[in-house]
Amino acid sequence: MIKKKSAPSVKILPLGGLHEIGKNTCVFEFNDEIILLDAGIAFPTDEMHGVNIVLPDMTYLRENRHKIKGMIVTHGHEDHIGGIPYHLKQFDIPVIYGPRLAMALLQGKLEEAGVTDRTCLKTVGPREMVRIGSYFVAEFIRNTHSIADSFTVAIHTPIGVIIHTGDFKVDHTPVDGEFFDFQRLAEHGEKGVLCLLSDSTNAEVPGHTPSERSVYPNLDRVISTSPGRVLVTTFASSVHRLNMILDIAQKNNRVVSVVGRSMLNVIAHARNLGYIKCPDSMFEPLHTANSLPPEKVLILTTGSQGEPLAAITRISNGEHRQIKIREGDTVVFSANPIPGNTIAVVNTIDRLMKQGANVVYGRDKGIHVSGHGAQEDQKLMLALTKPKFFMPVHGEHRMLVQHAKMAQAMGIPAENMVITDNGDVVELTEDKIRISSQVTSGIELVDRTGVVHHKVLRERQQLAGDGVMTVAAALGWDGKLLAKPEIHLRGVASTVEKSLLQQLVNKRIERTLSERWTEFAKSSGGDEQIDVDWVGLQGEIERDLDRLARRELQSRPLVVFLLQRPEEQPTKTTGRRRRSTAAKVAS
Repeated sequence: MIKKKSAPSVKILPLGGLHEIGKNTCVFEFNDEIILLDAGIAFPTDEMHGVNIVLPDMTYLRENRHKIKGMIVTHGHEDHIGGIPYHLKQFDIPVIYGPRLAMALLQGKLEEAGVTDRTCLKTVGPREMVRIGSYFVAEFIRNTHSIADSFTVAIHTPIGVIIHTGDFKVDHTPVDGEFFDFQRLAEHGEKGVLCLLSDSTNAEVPGHTPSERSVYPNLDRVISTSPGRVLVTTFASSVHRLNMILDIAQKNNRVVSVVGRSMLNVIAHARNLGYIKCPDSMFEPLHTANSLPPEKVLILTTGSQGEPLAAITRISNGEHRQIKIREGDTVVFSANPIPGNTIAVVNTIDRLMKQGANVVYGRDKGIHVSGHGAQEDQKLMLALTKPKFFMPVHGEHRMLVQHAKMAQAMGIPAENMVITDNGDVVELTEDKIRISSQVTSGIELVDRTGVVHHKVLRERQQLAGDGVMTVAAALGWDGKLLAKPEIHLRGVASTVEKSLLQQLVNKRIERTLSERWTEFAKSSGGDEQIDVDWVGLQGEIERDLDRLARRELQSRPLVVFLLQRPEEQPTKTTGRRRRSTAAKVAS
């Protein structure tokens, strides 16, 4: 019997951006070639103590690095390019194609991380087509978003055209005059789009997303009527918003001080590329602005999401060296909190108000619009491209489900679409779409020192939740305690008297030693030298104390057992004292 040859297929592997907001990362694979589309970061949640950024688990790409032929960048937001410098420390990407602004921002990131030699950055323009490897051709199609220079991408493959929208909204009056290329999308729709991967962020929001220009009159009104200094915080990468704020400041004869490295970088690159147009004379350093009349000053700051180290957060905590809130200051939050950041943002607002600032925030003020299309915008994308298969991306689960329902209402059969999770392998042929398997997925957490392993994070969470119990004990070569163990509690709420806890700990250690000492202490050599596995013994006692703490304290503090052991032991044959090998290792 002749075995039927399987139909050629493109594998689509989302590694981030599904069932969540952020760290958008997608892999396309055909035969032995891989291309990447974006590689972003996400904000840490409140329980991720000490974590600066969240990355997708890139195990699959580390294991298949030899297949990687290149990368496509859709735009310059952190949730699409922020992870690239970290990934380049683990594997090379031969070439990265993307828009001018995104490549300028990325170049700075790579230089700072010291990985410029791990890839080659190439700038592309609207409707430009580039071949990546043997099987993929990427076509860049202008769209509109909250950052300048944003693209939808048509990926030409051996089995058909796959369109990935990137982040988009339908803005008929874009601030930079770069209009959405609906014509090219419609042309692809007429010729036939095999599969559409579309941004689902606002799939629950009816209607159209307003134009970015709609916030201009509201920001103008707030800034022009404020009697004192105005501090405005927004996303550093929202180039269109920054451009409008700078225009309003110039119109109202206010000088501008920029606070926050990311915002300084974005404004510098955007001005160099012509996306922000304003004279140098508009900008003043903080030490100069502080001496000017308050009604002549506008301060642009980072921190619209309540990030702990951002400028507006430090100002609200009274920790900024150069900026202190004064009576009469107006603070404008020209951004809505990303899901998960709401508490941090409202706490920042409260602290600013307590210091006397007039804080302008909230959806009803009309000082922020989303960069993502609402339902009618998403329907327009479906109508223009008329895809055979559909895969909603970029959003939490309920958003993906709502987007799929919308596509079904527009005529795409349910069997022609998939709702996926990070790590799912979507197998796409000319006739079928299905989830065929899964690869390793998850998150990698990064703090100032590098990657934070999950064990470290669990310990931090334990410390934050239940405190720490430290027990120090000294042992002799006979496996007996030389003195009563010392106990120190930090951040542990307990009704157990310390004297009682001391007795319980003492008994627990003595019991473990009497029952388990011979497992860890072995005689070796003719002089009956004892080799002790101090590390193993320490771990065993620590686990027993952990169980004791949970039972007696009714909580789960982090238990740390410090073992002081003798470094030398007497030998029976000569009476000399000799240091044991095991003790050397464990000390």
